[in-house]
Amino acid sequence: MSFESIYPYNGETIASYPAHTPEQLQDKLKAGHRAFQALRQAGVPKRAEWMRRVAELLQSQADRHAELITREMGKTLKEAKAEVLKCASTAEYYANNIESMLEPRIIASDARKSYAAFEPKGIILAIMPWNFPYWQVFRFAIPNLLAGNAAVLKHASNVSGCSLAIAGVFLEAGFPEGAFQALLVASKDIEPIIADPRVQGVTLTGSTPAGMSVASLAGKHLKKTVLELGGSDPFIVLKDADLKTAAATAVKARMQNAGQSCIAAKRWIVEKSIAEDFTQQVQSLITSMRQGDPFLPETDLGPMARPDLAKELNSQLQSTIWQGAELLAGGEQHNANFAATLLSGVKPGMTAFDEETFGPLAVVISANDEQDAIRLANNTPFGLGSSLWTKDLEKAARLAPLIESGNVFVNAMVRSDARLPFGGIKQSGYGRELSIEGVHEFLNIKTVYIQ
Repeated sequence: MSFESIYPYNGETIASYPAHTPEQLQDKLKAGHRAFQALRQAGVPKRAEWMRRVAELLQSQADRHAELITREMGKTLKEAKAEVLKCASTAEYYANNIESMLEPRIIASDARKSYAAFEPKGIILAIMPWNFPYWQVFRFAIPNLLAGNAAVLKHASNVSGCSLAIAGVFLEAGFPEGAFQALLVASKDIEPIIADPRVQGVTLTGSTPAGMSVASLAGKHLKKTVLELGGSDPFIVLKDADLKTAAATAVKARMQNAGQSCIAAKRWIVEKSIAEDFTQQVQSLITSMRQGDPFLPETDLGPMARPDLAKELNSQLQSTIWQGAELLAGGEQHNANFAATLLSGVKPGMTAFDEETFGPLAVVISANDEQDAIRLANNTPFGLGSSLWTKDLEKAARLAPLIESGNVFVNAMVRSDARLPFGGIKQSGYGRELSIEGVHEFLNIKTVYIQ
């Protein structure tokens, strides 16, 4: 069995990677366990030194890594380079702050001294998607390796080259052999890895069905999980918003990475008194977007990652039009290339409202007032991110707690930031990545009581 890397812009096969054998996987788990013991002994300052070297390597080699990302999954080269540099800055941030994040927390009790210690547990398995093939991996790996855990990565099969390149960065930076390893393995063969006693936790970023499957397997073997799953993020625009800025941000938030982001602004919910003006502004921006070769600097929108994904999005588009929505821009698909598309008149019960749409398809939904906008925003099984636009910040503070999501960004685009916890609720998953909360997810929070 092998995994093919195919350049989605033209369908060219780039490389073929043979799957690891069961014997090779066992060797990697042995190496991971040895590395875990070495990481613990190395101590935080040494691990931070290696992580600063990771940041330096990513910065100096950003062009090479960005080209690999673009070749394997199709995002524009400028987006790919920004992704690599974000990984570098996150490595620097955690290297500079990990010591305080791991400090024991003193707790007053009837003991002479009592505290909570934060200690590594072993190997953590990461199951990661293709849409941000570096960032999704590094935002998990950086804090865990700094905390003393080892990591193994089962990446999406179409970005196997990225997974091997990431492993190479950690090795070149000085981390012990086995500290971070890529596993070339099919999803159907993942259970023995989850079951292995050396693996102490599983984190997955992916679809809701994938999360349900992995959570079931992990629960069977009593392994903790963190799941960051699908989203249908509302982008709520109230009548007192800065409409020009909101429209420009809406388009960026929906169309970045060819719309292939869990936290893309997938439902634009706009008060009806400004809906027509907002629609005209976003339509103008969308029709001016240039789609094409992702290596060209003037390209705004690259291809989707695979032709089957574009075909699925087209099916959702056609279904929504058939249900009564109006096509205002785009709608063309050729293999993996899907034009930036805009629908208006989308309502609950329509496919593009009810389902997650993972691609460059934007929809405008009209709300009667701000209460109706919140109701529409919460009318979804997902709860990852949300964006709220209003000039009245007191109103925003009142409305933010009413939005059912793991993130609310006021007058800003939803994004992940190393300083802030990131994750969802409902069918968007559970647990948190990033910030101190993300650091502690896969640690043994040990109570120490000294009489």
